[in-house]
Amino acid sequence: MTSNVFTRDLTFILGGARSGKSAYAERLADESGLPVTYIATARIGDAEFAERVRHHRERRPAHWTLVEAPLDLAGALREADHAGHCVLIDCLTLWLANLLCPPEATHDETAALSCEATQAFDAFDRALADVRGKVIVVSNEIGLGVVPLGSVTRLYVDELGRLNQRVAAASTHAVLMVAGVPLALKG
Repeated sequence: MTSNVFTRDLTFILGGARSGKSAYAERLADESGLPVTYIATARIGDAEFAERVRHHRERRPAHWTLVEAPLDLAGALREADHAGHCVLIDCLTLWLANLLCPPEATHDETAALSCEATQAFDAFDRALADVRGKVIVVSNEIGLGVVPLGSVTRLYVDELGRLNQRVAAASTHAVLMVAGVPLALKG
């Protein structure tokens, strides 16, 4: 008897700045042999960041589909996800920054946005639960240092930690990148 049980293929890649997490995720996507949709969450705010984005673009294969989703990550994932397809999301760190610190928000408004972020997280959880293809999600691990001084920064670190835990729990594989070396955490 043949089983029709679906097995989710969700890989979560964490690491610090310049740990090699994006390059590793891109390599996994490329090696999957599947058509790839790259979901970018960045908003370009200055010339230095534009240069970082340019570097990422040049490193990716030209035939990959690019979707920019600075806010509606759940919607972008639902749209891009198909059986026999790979979706690479890079990264949750920037997505959270976009949710909590939109360019037009004042310092006082940022904490109030946490409720909207929670709704976005819930929608993303549901989208991850329904994936049919291979999905690779990249995020920064920023909770290994000291407790930040400012309340907005503490809110950001706390929310990213919670978001990372949610995605790791849903993942079939989790990897921590350190100095370009992947360390398997799960799967």
